[in-house]
Amino acid sequence: MMKRYVPTGNEQIALPLIEEGSGAIESINFLHMGYKGIVEITGDLAKDLPLFEPYIEAGGRKLQLRNLRWRRLNDWVPAFEAQAEGSADLAFEGTLLAPVGERGFVYRLQAANNGKAAVSLALGMQGVWAGTLHTINESKPMQGTKHAYESGWNHSYVFDFRHTVSVFSFAPIFAETMDIAEVQAGDDRVSYRFGQRLELQPGESKELHFYWGLGFEEVGSTTSAKEMMRKGYDALLGDTLRWLEARRKTSGDAKLDELFNTNLFFNFFYASGLTMDTEQFVLVTSRSPRYYVSAAYWDRDSLLWSFPSILIADPKYARNMLEYVFDIQMKNVGIHSRYIDGTVLEPGFELDELCAPIIALYQYVKRTGEREIVEEPLFAKGIRKILDVLATKKHPEIALYETFLQPTDDMIVYPYLTYNNVLVVTILRYIAELLEPSRGAAFSGELRDTAEQTKRAIYEHCVCEADGKKMFAWSVDLQGGWNIYDEPPGSLTLLPFYGFCAWDDEIYSNTVEQIRRPEYKYSFAGCNIADIGCEHAPHPWVLSIANSLLSGRKDHFLRLLPHLKMDNGIACESVDEHTGECVTGEAFATCAGFLAYAMYCAFYEGETKQ
Repeated sequence: MMKRYVPTGNEQIALPLIEEGSGAIESINFLHMGYKGIVEITGDLAKDLPLFEPYIEAGGRKLQLRNLRWRRLNDWVPAFEAQAEGSADLAFEGTLLAPVGERGFVYRLQAANNGKAAVSLALGMQGVWAGTLHTINESKPMQGTKHAYESGWNHSYVFDFRHTVSVFSFAPIFAETMDIAEVQAGDDRVSYRFGQRLELQPGESKELHFYWGLGFEEVGSTTSAKEMMRKGYDALLGDTLRWLEARRKTSGDAKLDELFNTNLFFNFFYASGLTMDTEQFVLVTSRSPRYYVSAAYWDRDSLLWSFPSILIADPKYARNMLEYVFDIQMKNVGIHSRYIDGTVLEPGFELDELCAPIIALYQYVKRTGEREIVEEPLFAKGIRKILDVLATKKHPEIALYETFLQPTDDMIVYPYLTYNNVLVVTILRYIAELLEPSRGAAFSGELRDTAEQTKRAIYEHCVCEADGKKMFAWSVDLQGGWNIYDEPPGSLTLLPFYGFCAWDDEIYSNTVEQIRRPEYKYSFAGCNIADIGCEHAPHPWVLSIANSLLSGRKDHFLRLLPHLKMDNGIACESVDEHTGECVTGEAFATCAGFLAYAMYCAFYEGETKQ
């Protein structure tokens, strides 16, 4: 049976592998600008020895937690209740808190004696630090040495990874006195156990708090832990829950709200963060190594999918996203994927990605009313750059624009994609509106004219006929070649959403009917999850489910909701059409953001168009 995880984290530390069956943490990670990705600190994954796990001993034997029942405080902070194997009288609780604004996390454990006799036990945390990995899409071992030593900064132990000098450090500190403190280093691994021996009377309970700090070296990690301990668990939890509550949405449907808010917060903390070495804000596809292209940047993913729900929940945070994109990422805008420092990771031009910054900027202005942002040098320069690149992609005679890769990042069949050119129409209109107050009617009029030329070109060159009906082709070559197809990352179902045509446009209606009919290979019509997939992942995509919501198909969503398990309730790339379980792309953070946005439009505000 596949493991299930309950991820959490904050801006500075991610806990992507909290194992649902045991409460163990298999790895933690942090963003690192110098290494252009994330650094993972892991247990011994091959031998199933976690980095952190609860430790319980009674009657001379180790007890395993069983029957963990999880909930999320304010839909994000994981907490469980459990029993211990072979001990009916003992009950346990755990909470894994990564406090907002802190460089570390707290693991709170509580043991309660519900029996009629006193119970002696040892309670604590133990683990093995065996792996240190560098991750950008793929995870590779880092070369260096592990160190464990006692420190006066926390009056406990410190764990360092060094390569000539310290690369990173993590360290615990305890609010309670630990009478168990065992650390062993050797064979390129460090094992440890920290805990307390307890005598619980009937009806008595006891809490222990394990604060773990992260830093560049000994002082940074120990004082990060100490800062949290000085504030205290209750204050940290209260501050974090208030932060979450200020951004949560409620509809009166608890199941719907849990799905929305958990995916919103997974998007917040796994599609963006602060680098440990430079404290720079960055955007990524996912901070979880479970996602197959993690720790890198895509314009489309961050701006078309992640950005809109964050804009709704926290406009200031959304502005940080825009500033990062128009500063660090603008030099290679439209290129397939980039490292977090803006340099090229995977080459290849993608037209939808070139359009993404303008769409996000327009959404920001419309929601906040901050029109003057477009006159700031950073954004004005970026708009000019996008228009300059766009001009190089235009056909010499026809007002259509080419791409090299499709929205799935796969190779094109034909270079002129209908969806992509609809986005061109969209951004030309948006730029005209945004810049008209400063650049004047003549400038904006020229952009609107170009947009209309492209719209006419789409109707003239990107419409085909199949089964006696006119419909939008997926792509064309302007020499008679075309294909019928759709991709969830850039779907033809969204054309009215972007204002290109009316929802009842006959050509659009025929197009949607064609790709949803049972005969279409990737429609999955008649299945429990009856939504569109594609060749890249031939199962229903969660992005398609979001596209359906943005197309007004609320009843369709509610019908499939009982079957929609995804990645333990968090968005993934595709799901099994029958079971709703994740098939590809676990821990897909930017997709979680798009799902949350689509749910917001359908159930929380009722928006169905830009």
